[in-house]
Amino acid sequence: MADRVALVALLGASAAAQGLGAWLTSRSVGTWYPTLVKPAWTPPGWIFGPVWTLLYLLMAIAAWLVWRERARHPVGPALTLYAAQLLVNVAWSGLFFGLQDPGAGLIGIGVLWVAIVATMTAFLRACRPAAWLLAPYAVWVSYAAALSWALWRLNR
Repeated sequence: MADRVALVALLGASAAAQGLGAWLTSRSVGTWYPTLVKPAWTPPGWIFGPVWTLLYLLMAIAAWLVWRERARHPVGPALTLYAAQLLVNVAWSGLFFGLQDPGAGLIGIGVLWVAIVATMTAFLRACRPAAWLLAPYAVWVSYAAALSWALWRLNR
């Protein structure tokens, strides 16, 4: 029973972070963002929703797998890092889309990337599959960081 409650709670936290990030993004994705000069390798807008939904689901499952190891490993620090990276993820949406500032977004995504790598490292100690479930997230954020850099360079 506790495992199910934890899974629901972690899915809920992930969905809340996604929802808040989406709200911050929606405030300018249809107005300000289309005015930016973008590199040719910018993905189509429709891809962001499905990709982020999958990534948030994988993040929650990864955190749940780590939580399940609590009897064998001290998982508190790893789950604290997980929560922190969720907050930084939301903050990135606020910096880039909320403030409409690619430079601030670039700094925020750099902090997010470091937080993801730290979380993966901590998860690796408790549950190797959980760390690997975060790998697509790290790859996507690496791509998003390159895109953020390009947007900053093209629009300053």
